[in-house]
Amino acid sequence: MTSTNDLHHRQPISDSDTDSDGDHGRTGSETLRHADLSNSIFRAYFETTSNNIQSSPSTTDLAKIQSFLTSSSSGALSCIICLERIKRSDPTWSCSSLCFSVFHLICIQSWARQASDLSALRATRLPISPELAATWNCPKCRFQYSKSQIPKLYLCFCGKLQDPPSDPWVLPHSCGEICDRPLKHNCGHRCLLLCHPGPCPSCPKLVKSTCYCSAVNDVRRCGFKKFSCLNACKKLLDCGVHKCSETCHDGPCPPCRARGVYRCQCGRVDEERECCERSFRCENPCGKVLPCGKHECGKGCHVAGDCGECPLQGKRTCPCGKRVYQGMTCDVDAPPLCGATCDKTLSCGRHRCHERCHRGPCIGTCRIVVAKSCRCGSLKKEVPCYQDLLCERKCQTMRDCGRHPCKRRCCDGDCPPCSEVCGRKLRCKNHKCPSPCHRGACAPCPLMVTISCACGETHFEVPCGTEMDQKPPRCPKPCHITPLCRHGSNCKLHKCHYGACPPCRLLCEEEYPCGHKCNLRCHGPKPPPNPEFTLRPKKKKLIHQSECTPGSPCPPCPELVWRSCVGQHVGTERMMVCSHRSKFSCENLCGNLLSCGNHYCTKTCHALKNQHVTPIQRERSETCEECHLPCQKERKPACSHPCPLLCHPGECPSCKVLVKRSCHCGTMVHVFECIYYNGLSEKEQITARSCGGPCHRKLPNCTHLCPETCHPGECPSPEKCCKKVFVRCKCQTLKKEWLCKDVQAAYRNAGSDPRDTPKNQYGLGLLSCNSDCKSKVQVGSELQLRKSKVVEEKELDTQKNVPKRRKRRERVQEDNQISTLQKIVAAMKWLLLFVALVMVLIALAIYGYKGLMWLSDWMNEVEEKRQRGRSPRV
Repeated sequence: MTSTNDLHHRQPISDSDTDSDGDHGRTGSETLRHADLSNSIFRAYFETTSNNIQSSPSTTDLAKIQSFLTSSSSGALSCIICLERIKRSDPTWSCSSLCFSVFHLICIQSWARQASDLSALRATRLPISPELAATWNCPKCRFQYSKSQIPKLYLCFCGKLQDPPSDPWVLPHSCGEICDRPLKHNCGHRCLLLCHPGPCPSCPKLVKSTCYCSAVNDVRRCGFKKFSCLNACKKLLDCGVHKCSETCHDGPCPPCRARGVYRCQCGRVDEERECCERSFRCENPCGKVLPCGKHECGKGCHVAGDCGECPLQGKRTCPCGKRVYQGMTCDVDAPPLCGATCDKTLSCGRHRCHERCHRGPCIGTCRIVVAKSCRCGSLKKEVPCYQDLLCERKCQTMRDCGRHPCKRRCCDGDCPPCSEVCGRKLRCKNHKCPSPCHRGACAPCPLMVTISCACGETHFEVPCGTEMDQKPPRCPKPCHITPLCRHGSNCKLHKCHYGACPPCRLLCEEEYPCGHKCNLRCHGPKPPPNPEFTLRPKKKKLIHQSECTPGSPCPPCPELVWRSCVGQHVGTERMMVCSHRSKFSCENLCGNLLSCGNHYCTKTCHALKNQHVTPIQRERSETCEECHLPCQKERKPACSHPCPLLCHPGECPSCKVLVKRSCHCGTMVHVFECIYYNGLSEKEQITARSCGGPCHRKLPNCTHLCPETCHPGECPSPEKCCKKVFVRCKCQTLKKEWLCKDVQAAYRNAGSDPRDTPKNQYGLGLLSCNSDCKSKVQVGSELQLRKSKVVEEKELDTQKNVPKRRKRRERVQEDNQISTLQKIVAAMKWLLLFVALVMVLIALAIYGYKGLMWLSDWMNEVEEKRQRGRSPRV
């Protein structure tokens, strides 16, 4: 709080000093001025108590007045109705009950009139006078005032002076005189402070007083004369046996909790109980014989001698009470019934019991039918007396809030108050109205917001919603917040302030991972501002922003370094920023050896995945191209087949291609693996290709095969063929068997080459014809004639086939005509069959219906016979 020491330099305070929004004219003397006001207000109080504010026992009572002084001196005093600032010249009104809040006079008058009119309108349905019902509440503490207490005049805080003048040496809206209001607790003394807002502090005068238990006497302040000596109370409790063991306290002593064994009222049961519950009743019945000598007491546990007389003696009546029986003995259980109508009033209160005199209660519900109207009067109907009549009509009358309809089923016109929450946003823009839905404006937000400096020594309260327009208080003490940056011990000290501490002005000099140091101004973290209050937004000024925002990490390293291309080529380095981690391509060919080990990458310069790079660069890296060329290596052992794989490192795999090689004679085809066949020598290859059987090649001079085993090259001595050949004459009548080599020699001697002789004429004509050859010729001519006859007969047969086909066609046409007639006949048959089927169905339906009717009549007769048999005999 603001200091209250005596000050010697006093200067008048103008309205411009307290009401201006800017900081112009704010000097060190301004704080001294309202400190002088505090000194003048509390002077009489301090002279009486001979203490200062900090040591006074009524510090809490003075805190509200002190907060008002701080708010008024800083221009933060605001009206919670309009949320506007209260100036020194504005007429005001302050609540004198609980909160002592200050409002504009015009605002409180408007508020009170609206609230009293609404309450009077709401009370028109109640049987009270509108004058008593027209009340209004304080917007802050909700204390209730009558309509006659609506303020009409501008009075000072203590209410003695009307229209107090604006004096720079006096507290605003105050008369400047002693308050002189009666102090609380009705101690008989009056307030010694000057005219002030808020509650009066406790009485500071010294009086003789005793503690609550009256055991200790002491001299204390009048406002705190009731005290506890902190010893045991030792007052005699209600039981009259034990004493109070509590600490000296105000008010009556608590019930005695001492435990002991106590006896019930009838004296039969003993139980351990607390002293305050020593008188109790057990659950056993009394059981004593009444004075009549015939009945027992039916009461529970009670004091001996309180059984009373027998309840069945004396005058008794019948159950309905119309007939009285005198002198009936008590041993008769119940008097006889009189036989008259009961005539007792039923539970409905309108009708009487119409039964004869009876024992026990009357019928519970009255069932007499009466004409009733529903509550809203829209439905009239005859219903039993006990039944309530309600219609389904929903009330559409607006409730007292004027926003929501009643919607109660069958409402009698007395609609209940609206039960929904208002929920409209208050004028403070921070909270919503928690009151039930109502008419008119919502009550102002009653919350107060504390605005203080960083250390909390200087603070004041303002209404919620005005904190954005207030200025934080100034505090002359040094700031106690420890800087969070790395220069905390070297930072320059500064005064206590509102909001975040000013940024550090030293160089950062924090080392980067690359080894360089940050040469910017310190941008380490700053302590957070006071969260209790938020400054109003200021106009933007054209101020050069700092290089880095406080509380942010160091920016990337700006140093320049030499960096090579992504492909690590020689002579392609560039000067780049150290923190700029992007790689560049030199646009040359990559030139790295591919995975095949035979070719080189032809892509443009790119980053390689196999290099030592960061994970981010590894994601952006690119592998060299894949070699898709066929393998061009020479295979070992050498063969004519190329390697089936693509270009690859290392030696080629063994050639597994299957090679087909025929045997020497061409009879059989051998299949070998290439690596196996090429690994053999020439002799081994000749041996492997041989089929092992006779040579199947024909000799060049005759039609016989080579008699040698399968062999390479030409067959040996083809002119020495020893095969037997049949030799014939030209007419093929004579036949002889010669050796093939003799036939070849005969052809050569005849001057012809045996190679030119066809196979079917080989050996034909080498013999000369004789006499037997002529008969053979005649037989041959006869055979030719027979052949010609057979050919002619075949041609005649083909000519006879032509008329047979025509006959077949004619037969097919006749069959078609016959089938059409057959179709017509078949259709007629089907039609007759369908008609017969329909007739059968109709007959079945008719006779079936008649049968069902006959069955029904028969069953009815059977049922009548049964009924006759069951009927009682007369």
